[in-house]
Amino acid sequence: MRLLLVEDNVALADSLNTVLKRAGYAVDWRTDGRDAALLGEQEPYDLAILDLGLPGLDGLEVLRRWRAAGSTLPVLILTARSRWTERVEGLQAGADDYLTKPFHNEELLLRVQALLRRAHGREPQALLSAAGLRLDEAHQQVTLGTAEPISLSASEFKLLRYFMLNPGKVLSKTRMAEHLYDYEDERDSNVIEVLINHLRRKLGREAIETRRGQGYVLVGVA
Repeated sequence: MRLLLVEDNVALADSLNTVLKRAGYAVDWRTDGRDAALLGEQEPYDLAILDLGLPGLDGLEVLRRWRAAGSTLPVLILTARSRWTERVEGLQAGADDYLTKPFHNEELLLRVQALLRRAHGREPQALLSAAGLRLDEAHQQVTLGTAEPISLSASEFKLLRYFMLNPGKVLSKTRMAEHLYDYEDERDSNVIEVLINHLRRKLGREAIETRRGQGYVLVGVA
């Protein structure tokens, strides 16, 4: 899943980048509200983590512009402003959740996870379940039925999580690349094919179907 992190505190942003990437997210980081407003309209992000006190353009105004343009991008506001009236203002502007600094990284990750699952119509349960699979995001392992958990590489985990948030949907290599890589990454579709083959070896070849000329579908296991 691909996230937009908008935070002008360099030390905090650097720490969050590390935490989020370790959790399997592709992250684009911006410090200026004007850059964030534009990027949020141009790129297919799955979620934005948005600070309010930004140079160039205030975070609330960034959010208002996104919503005025019709964007339904899930937004988690991250700010040092703790007055309840400011939290209400952020929610009224279209934020989906609100986290006040300082915070624990574990809480941030759980809120991000819950927002992403709700955006895909899934319940924020402990394990992500779909197509006969159960994904443990904390340990990056997948379980098939009553079998022992299967460990995944970081890249396999990212791809399988995206499949499991979109079970039964045809996903093109282009769409998958847009959500698995950040702005600076080279998006090589051949890598996607290699990862799909890796997942098939671990889950069974029938788990992921190829739709010629369209893409791939997670149909799961019996």
